[in-house]
Amino acid sequence: MHLSEWAAAYVNLVLAVGRHDPHFVDAYYGPPSWKETAEAGSPRTLPELRAEARRIQDGVAAATPADELLRRDYLLGQLQAVAAHLDRLAGHRFSFDDEAEALYQVRPPGIPQAVFESALTRLDHLLAGPGTVQDRYQEARERVLIPGDRVDAVFQAAIAEARERTRAHAVLPASDHFRVEYVTGKSWSAYNWYQGRGTSVIQVNLDLPIAIDRALDLAAHEGYPGHHVYNALLEQRFAQGPPQGRGWVEFTVYPLFSPQSLIAEGTANFGIEVAFPGREKQAFEREVLFPLAGLDPAEAERWAQVQAELKVLAFADNEAARGYLDGRLDRAEAEAFLVRYSLRSPAQAAQRLRFIDTYRSYVINYNLGEQLVREWVEKRGGTAEHPDRRWAVFVDLISSPRLPRALGL
Repeated sequence: MHLSEWAAAYVNLVLAVGRHDPHFVDAYYGPPSWKETAEAGSPRTLPELRAEARRIQDGVAAATPADELLRRDYLLGQLQAVAAHLDRLAGHRFSFDDEAEALYQVRPPGIPQAVFESALTRLDHLLAGPGTVQDRYQEARERVLIPGDRVDAVFQAAIAEARERTRAHAVLPASDHFRVEYVTGKSWSAYNWYQGRGTSVIQVNLDLPIAIDRALDLAAHEGYPGHHVYNALLEQRFAQGPPQGRGWVEFTVYPLFSPQSLIAEGTANFGIEVAFPGREKQAFEREVLFPLAGLDPAEAERWAQVQAELKVLAFADNEAARGYLDGRLDRAEAEAFLVRYSLRSPAQAAQRLRFIDTYRSYVINYNLGEQLVREWVEKRGGTAEHPDRRWAVFVDLISSPRLPRALGL
């Protein structure tokens, strides 16, 4: 069989696995008949799907076209993750580290609590006043919460700016578009649902109040140059047929628990810095978003300094998830860990743990993924001092079939 035939088998396998896990298929925009077939009748059993995964892996490994080695390696990496996810669905208990490596091709390093304590000490000096660091952080955050009736206006302004900056460096489909929906009752803060043909639906969760920094973060992460652009460029370059694309059907489906997600989440997080380098994010927030939200622009400087320390504390999610999923922390202990080291409120910590219940080791893709993508881009000259080069390397990455192993991550 040709590699394209194995690729079609891979897509149908992913759709079939989706019958057993509603979170697995993040996006699909291939032939409707394939989805109809996958959803018809009783689901195929997990042993049958595991045998099918092995069969396709063997077929892909044996197909060695000299001009498609990157494509073959992409398929093998994704298939290995599908097989590992099937093992998990069948009851195999992975450790946090083993699961992350099996699904995302990286083994997350442990972060000593001393690293988090140092960040808390720096925040202790930055956030003056009485009370604990947690108390003072929450008080500072209260001053930068977007009023509910201004959330959409702030998000639309953030999206428009992120889109304009991205379009100056990436050629997007003529159909490029997404709409924003506001939802409740979710374990995540926002989600991009890519629809195909350059369109997305981005949902923003209003369960908890949203701080001003999250407007640009979510606009860039979920939209430009994040998930929306990542999916649109891959579809345009690979999924579409000639002459524009290569007709690689494997890019018509996105299995969430796969190495592709480390690239997707890592570039989405790092894309914020790509689009708003240096102090440009802070300047845009101070001059445009703070006034639009009816907030005091004088808070922008200190809040930006606080956000820099939260980048360090973001890795507390990994340690909470590792301890919780490996059984060293119970639910209350894991939530308390998140409250102390990620400075979440108890409600926010409970929401994050619900995310970990569902998505497990996926949490590494945000913080570790961002760190690894930044290192990869900067090693190729894409530093903050060379923003055009940074854009070029970044766009090349999000429009390529590279997985973490191919990047040497």
